[in-house]
Amino acid sequence: MKIGIDLDGVVIDSETTFRTYEEIFDIDILNGNNLINREEPKFQARYNWTKEQEKEFIEKYFLKISKESNLMSGFMATYELLKQQGNEFVVITARGGFIKEMKDDAIRLLNENNITFDKYYWHIDDKLEICQKENVDIMIDDDWKIIKKNLCCTQHMRLHAGTMSAG
Repeated sequence: MKIGIDLDGVVIDSETTFRTYEEIFDIDILNGNNLINREEPKFQARYNWTKEQEKEFIEKYFLKISKESNLMSGFMATYELLKQQGNEFVVITARGGFIKEMKDDAIRLLNENNITFDKYYWHIDDKLEICQKENVDIMIDDDWKIIKKNLCCTQHMRLHAGTMSAG
């Protein structure tokens, strides 16, 4: 089976770190409480920040968050099991788009943990296009909006929103 997989929030536990720094930025730096929708997967929709504030957050915290993030709990056991079963992994991620060094940092983390995927697509906006091009059987992504979009546009692909965890 060919598995498409996102990195942030699926392989790399960056979401917890993101939310921590979002709250620090919003409350301590901006001196406010601009949270408008905790359920939104992207910080741009979660907070009522100006474009300038979003840019400031990206420049100040994105690389820091990347360097502080670790693998998701349970990922290694699940990854090893699926690899032993002969599954192929295709990374399809937006990582490297806002801050190019975040791609390098993800590669560092994967290398440190001896994780090798079969194919990599970085800085991708349209994950459905890559899934179709690669004939992906299942896509694992933490963003329910991406899953919903892909589900509406494909017949053969199964999609899973959430983390890749054995437990």
